[in-house]
Amino acid sequence: MRTNDVSEDAPADRPTAQRHVPVLLARVLELLDPALTTPDAVVVDATLGLAGHAEALLDRHEHLTLVGLDRDPEALRLATERLARHADRVHLVRAVFDEIADVLDDLGLGPVQGVLFDLGVSSLQLDETDRGFSYARDAPLDMRMDPTTGPSAADVLNTYAPGELVRVLRDHGEERQARRIVEAVVRARRRAPLRTSAELVALLEQALPAASRRTGGNPAKRTFQALRIEVNGELDAIATAVPDAVDALAVGGRIVVMSYQSLEDRIVKRVLGERSRTTAPPDMPVVRPEDEPELALLTRGAEKADETEIAANPRAASVRLRAAQRVREAA
Repeated sequence: MRTNDVSEDAPADRPTAQRHVPVLLARVLELLDPALTTPDAVVVDATLGLAGHAEALLDRHEHLTLVGLDRDPEALRLATERLARHADRVHLVRAVFDEIADVLDDLGLGPVQGVLFDLGVSSLQLDETDRGFSYARDAPLDMRMDPTTGPSAADVLNTYAPGELVRVLRDHGEERQARRIVEAVVRARRRAPLRTSAELVALLEQALPAASRRTGGNPAKRTFQALRIEVNGELDAIATAVPDAVDALAVGGRIVVMSYQSLEDRIVKRVLGERSRTTAPPDMPVVRPEDEPELALLTRGAEKADETEIAANPRAASVRLRAAQRVREAA
């Protein structure tokens, strides 16, 4: 289960299965099931997290092999425990999802029958206060999905040039007040580095005009989203991973992608849309087999959670699901 709204408070000491309510689980299973009926079927959970979707897929298909990817070592530890009874059918790999092609090559697996992406922040990352993903709880400004590598959100805030910070907030957070916020950040960091989420939230409350604070949810949401995307290189990873996942599918294989904000969904929509259209010139009288679409879309637009699901799992409120099936080999 993923989300991009990190304002909720969820205890981190509950059992893994209780902490993790998979978003749109029934719909994900319905979409992937037809592709996973063969005895040698392989499915890739490219955003393993706490393994709620993975566990359900393995429980449902007794011959299924699952490859699970996650960059977070703690997520992999907890997922290994949760999937222990299926250990002989599971390959869990510490990797970013844009490494899907290399992982499958290393394992000698493929083409595969299914790929699932559940983008955004995982339950684990949300629930661990000291990871710094939430604007509702004070913590160090970290936001790294892999806490062992790369610059943190504090590093971005304190070292990026003002123009680069404006770009980050505008491109990754769609923040209209980016320049005003960056001016406040620059003034603050001249006095002392910004280190905690509470410091950043207080700065935003002072920097943003009253009208911005009254609309669009918590005024810190867009800035925290922008920093998290920048720190983890999320959009670039999606732009690489989704085409690679399509390439990894066998004919009849299916891809399901759940996004939680418009920037992610825009990339997914573009990739699946392009691969589901003919590449033949408009004036071509006969479409050659190699110009036929590679994919058939399984959803009309982006599907959203219904009121019942959102009531049971509020983190499903912003989900957008798209799915497609490979209908021919690549040219």
